[in-house]
Amino acid sequence: MRVATRNRERAKRLILLPTVEVVVADIHDHADLARVMHGCDAVINLVGVLHNGRGHASFREAHVELSRKVVAACREAGIRRLLHMSALNAATAAPSEYLKTKGEAEAIVRNAGMDATIFRPSVVFGPEDSFLNLFAQLLKVFPLVMLGSANARFQPVYAGDVAAAFVTSLERLDAYAASYDLCGPRAYTLRELVEYTGRVTGHERPVIALGDRLSYMQAFAMELIPFLKLLTRDNYWSMKIDNVSANEFPFGIKPAALEALAPAWLVQRTPRGRYMRLRDRANR
Repeated sequence: MRVATRNRERAKRLILLPTVEVVVADIHDHADLARVMHGCDAVINLVGVLHNGRGHASFREAHVELSRKVVAACREAGIRRLLHMSALNAATAAPSEYLKTKGEAEAIVRNAGMDATIFRPSVVFGPEDSFLNLFAQLLKVFPLVMLGSANARFQPVYAGDVAAAFVTSLERLDAYAASYDLCGPRAYTLRELVEYTGRVTGHERPVIALGDRLSYMQAFAMELIPFLKLLTRDNYWSMKIDNVSANEFPFGIKPAALEALAPAWLVQRTPRGRYMRLRDRANR
């Protein structure tokens, strides 16, 4: 497996794996893409951004233009198998630029004439996510939470289950030219997820749900703070559509429940959890 990254330091754990080759590359550069794909049998595109152009590529650059470049590079390298990470509710008629550009990227992949599979996950959670861990950080700092779009619904899916779906699909002929929604077993409102994180981490806080107008104003205000990547108006528009799906998880994989896994890393944010980590480091 060859993994392309902008920053080798962020892939240190992958470097230790005997079957993984970590390559520093600018994936927007045609020559670098060709170098990374040389000799490969399949390509997996996981690139995506949640905030438009905040110190990184814009939605259009990361989702649309890169998808075109990946398809072109695959054709030149003679690679037919392409797995593409999209997003639940991606559509060219969606209310947010994030979902619109994800929808455009899907169209590019579908029309490429390749053996392509598209995956459309809900919000993904895991030990180092920017989702539950973000809630945990905020709850630790603030005495109460003014929560915009509190009734937005999500169906969180575990990162390990998403990876299992990708791996399983690689050699399945029935996955060619197919699209799959990837969701966990239960849907939650944003408020329920914040309150759950507070209970697990021991930082329960009052949650004040903001109305629609105040939710928009909150997103606009946070968008003006350059060093924060919490919420934007585009995120607000994305949350106008419930991020849930009635489709079954593919390939017979049973998705894990959030409550079964999240405490394993969230509890480490409690005083007792930090104490246990220090004991482990001291071999006591």
